[in-house]
Amino acid sequence: MQGPIVLAGHSYGGAVMSSAAAGDPDVKALVYVTALAPDVGESTAELVNKFPGNTLGANLQSVPFPLPGGGEGTDLYVKREAFREHFAADVPAPTAALMAVTQRPAATAALEGKATEAAWKVIPSWALLATDDKAIPLAAQKFMAERAKSKTVEVKASHAVPVSQPGAVADLIIEAANATK
Repeated sequence: MQGPIVLAGHSYGGAVMSSAAAGDPDVKALVYVTALAPDVGESTAELVNKFPGNTLGANLQSVPFPLPGGGEGTDLYVKREAFREHFAADVPAPTAALMAVTQRPAATAALEGKATEAAWKVIPSWALLATDDKAIPLAAQKFMAERAKSKTVEVKASHAVPVSQPGAVADLIIEAANATK
């Protein structure tokens, strides 16, 4: 894709985009939507547990899966009965129930792996902070945003803010895009 590019990531997607954007001159802005922004050598698991308030971890279900070439990995799912309270508290119950049964798990290896790049050190960033997030506590979100010198917006929302407040998410992405002109 030819630039300019604004990358936006939610949750673990923030860690992915922080690595993917490194060294790409076309990426002009990063938008962290209640997302993780690890520094080199940090894991996302470290960041979500750096400050109190993460209740999601205690409500995960581990499911083993076979790895190519042998061995076993572990996927983590939010327990269905805990999904709305700990992940999507401000989402209508029927929508949260659908999200719970269609969720994509996170592999423990992805959460425990150490970041090798931190594009936020050289690319301007924006961060949407969800005040009622039980997956990435607000204190952790603020820590990462301040460290990255992100322009921030706080909204009263759960971790599922892209579903509960898509307008706020879109507004921040548009703000970042307009700043790159």
